[in-house]
Amino acid sequence: MCECPEFPLLQCGQMTGCRLALVILIAAVSHAQELRVSSGVVNSQVFQRGPDGMATIRLSGTATGKKINGHEVLARLQGPGGVPVAKFDWKPLAQVQKTRWDGDLSGIPVGGPYRLDLRLQDSPAVVSFTDLLVGDLWILAGQSNMEGLGDLVDAQSPSPLVHSFDMADRWVLAEEPLHTLVNATDAVHWPPNSDQVPEKWTGQKLDQYLANRRKGAGPGLPFAVEMAKRTEVPIGLLPCAHDGTSLEQWDPALKNVGGDSLYGSMLRRFRATGGRVRGVLWYQGESDANPKAAPLFEERFRKFVQAIRADFNEPKLPFYYVQIGRTANPANPQHWNAVQLAQLRSESEIPYVGMAAAVDLTLDDAIHVDTQDLKRVGIRLSNLACHDLFPRKQNCVSLKRGPHPESATLTGNIIRVTFSGVNGRLLAEGRLAGFSLQGPDDAPLAMLYKARLDPADPNGVLLYIQGNLPMDTRVWYGQGKDPYCNLHDEADMAAPVFMLPVQKP
Repeated sequence: MCECPEFPLLQCGQMTGCRLALVILIAAVSHAQELRVSSGVVNSQVFQRGPDGMATIRLSGTATGKKINGHEVLARLQGPGGVPVAKFDWKPLAQVQKTRWDGDLSGIPVGGPYRLDLRLQDSPAVVSFTDLLVGDLWILAGQSNMEGLGDLVDAQSPSPLVHSFDMADRWVLAEEPLHTLVNATDAVHWPPNSDQVPEKWTGQKLDQYLANRRKGAGPGLPFAVEMAKRTEVPIGLLPCAHDGTSLEQWDPALKNVGGDSLYGSMLRRFRATGGRVRGVLWYQGESDANPKAAPLFEERFRKFVQAIRADFNEPKLPFYYVQIGRTANPANPQHWNAVQLAQLRSESEIPYVGMAAAVDLTLDDAIHVDTQDLKRVGIRLSNLACHDLFPRKQNCVSLKRGPHPESATLTGNIIRVTFSGVNGRLLAEGRLAGFSLQGPDDAPLAMLYKARLDPADPNGVLLYIQGNLPMDTRVWYGQGKDPYCNLHDEADMAAPVFMLPVQKP
């Protein structure tokens, strides 16, 4: 017989030591009092910080046990290395009301990964959640080039500061491919089966698909990794894109059908992750480049952005998008350009938006940007967000939004095209290409024989012509559906597709 110093009234009897008695007692207490968390946090979750840089985790759950009413729920937050975060070492969170409890853990600073521990007072049993981050959430939406159909070869490497709320509603480390539609929670993303009924893939069929997948790289992860690196603010991504979709299919009027519509699915996922995000990344428009949809695109796009801001309760929500680039499909070139010009106009007409160009990028097939240039798209989007949202950060303070056409002026036999927003100076590898002239009857003018960067102006391009320029001549950059364009600046921000009237002296 021996006595246990931790509990002197207990005797060990035939047990091997006093520690076993302690373990049994702890197990008994744990069994008598049990704490459960029903909402507010899961492993790997990213929480959107507020304007003060802090986040609040709203927790609720239940507790069971004798005389549990009125007991306190305690919380502890630990940072990397298991070090408790200042002011978060076992602090009161809530009181149990009968069997339920809820409370807010406020003032959590940007950073992580954090470990959150919860327990009842006087109980050694701890409920833990790990790999939590506080930072910024971004929605990824649009069609295939945002979904990502780049080869999964030399794709963007993950970062421990970037997590994803995958399409099956699980918080995970963000890795390519971010979008997996076939097992999404929402039926709008499911592929049709042999009876043309949407069907969610599970079991062996899903496992085989995932094991054999060779496509799926997109711009979202490169954006997030670059943002986290520059700003030291963790990122949470909400993939919502779906290939081949038009703006009409993203109709906000269908939000009430929830996961049976693209907009409803996006809105549901927004609410499921806390109802606050830092912004939206959008890459779409290819499916609207046709005679029916192109004339409606600009107005639909404006209303779409307005609807998101209204439904997200954030009138100044940042919204960054990509101007559609090239395609090898020769049909409807005028409508392709019409969508591109509508996207360019929208940047100056809709507040708190930014547009990245893609007309200079390499394709993997007739319409999809390849993996390495999707990385460039992601970084271009990060440049816009960095410029607008982090103007005091060292890696953002000197950034401009990239080349934007301002004027085209004829002097002698030279048209001078000037740009604003240039980082450093304009650049072009090899012979500068992408410019053309169009007459008043929309016919091409075969008068342009040379284009070069202006040696006297880092923001200018010189176009050399022969003959007399007709009235109402227009300068195009990127006209058609498959132009070769190579104008960008020192930050690799590309010139967009544009059309300018030529001004004569």
